[in-house]
Amino acid sequence: MNTQAPAETPTKKAPHRVPNFCAGPATMPTAVLERAQEELLDWQGSGMSVMEISHRSKDYIAVAQKAETKLRSLMDIPDNYKVLFLQGGASLQFSAIPLNLLNGGRADYLTTGTWSVKAIKEAQRYEKLGLGDINLVATGKDNKFTDVPTQSDWNISDDAAYFHYCANETIHGLQIFEPPQVDATLIVDMSSCILSQPIDVSKFGMIYAGAQKNIGPAGLVIIIIREDLLGQASEWCPMLLNYEHQVEKESMSNTPATYSWYLAGLVFDWLEEQGGVAAIGKINQQKAALLYQTIDDSSFYNNPVALKHRSIMNVPFTLADSNLDKVFLEQSEKAGLFNLKGHRDVGGMRASIYNAVPLEWVQLLVNFMKDFEKQYG
Repeated sequence: MNTQAPAETPTKKAPHRVPNFCAGPATMPTAVLERAQEELLDWQGSGMSVMEISHRSKDYIAVAQKAETKLRSLMDIPDNYKVLFLQGGASLQFSAIPLNLLNGGRADYLTTGTWSVKAIKEAQRYEKLGLGDINLVATGKDNKFTDVPTQSDWNISDDAAYFHYCANETIHGLQIFEPPQVDATLIVDMSSCILSQPIDVSKFGMIYAGAQKNIGPAGLVIIIIREDLLGQASEWCPMLLNYEHQVEKESMSNTPATYSWYLAGLVFDWLEEQGGVAAIGKINQQKAALLYQTIDDSSFYNNPVALKHRSIMNVPFTLADSNLDKVFLEQSEKAGLFNLKGHRDVGGMRASIYNAVPLEWVQLLVNFMKDFEKQYG
């Protein structure tokens, strides 16, 4: 007779999620990752992963169309705008934009940090090839990109084909909340602030954003472009960078980043469940206000960005004694707070508090900062 007790079926433990303040690839919603995990090996009863099925199949096309429909709803995108889900990240658009839109004309660029500087440098390569003129409207370099130059001092062109700027500089923590008041068509990089608060899409000719902040995993870039801007590409524009061609092929000129596209759709579902962009925007304001208040109430921490341009997504801060930086990072990790090291161009610390970062994580960070100041301040 077997008297051995039957083995207990192990209970599935909830995943241990640590506060992750990485600037990108960034934290994704836990609910999204759990759903993706559940569907990984058997998507919708197919016995296959969604990343294993053809992007041309009716099942995957339904995934793609649903993701676009959800994004259009979340951002209230007008009907005269096309939405593309492409590859290459936002940085590839630094080339695609002048190749599609410069067309022998002139373009204005505002530089307010690392990413807008990279954008104009890439555009200037095409200027050297004779594809058009690139005009630097103004730069915040003199103030170390802590403020936006006053618009009355801008060197704005009379006939610019477009005006390019970056809405949120991830590295410097500087955000432009209202679109510049210019006559030219606005082209904006929203990689690190898209879907973080409501915007009026109709004010822009084109919005583009790398996915790895608020949309999903790296490998995808979202482009929202007004229809009248299509069909202007230079003859030198590669086919895969031609917006009109990609619209005709519904973002599938070649095999797209299918899994990233699928995950983006799950993130859009999650955002909708949170109450949409307006609701998540209120939470983002709370998170940013809590963190900035902690910094401002202290003589130990400092944020150098002009108050009206402080990012609600990326919060850089320095310690009064930079010799304590290493200690801060070591102890913050011991406390379970990860990826707080600032970018090498700025130094100090940086907390990226994108949509998927809950308010509770920011409260844990604030508590640690206060305790650290008591100990070392």
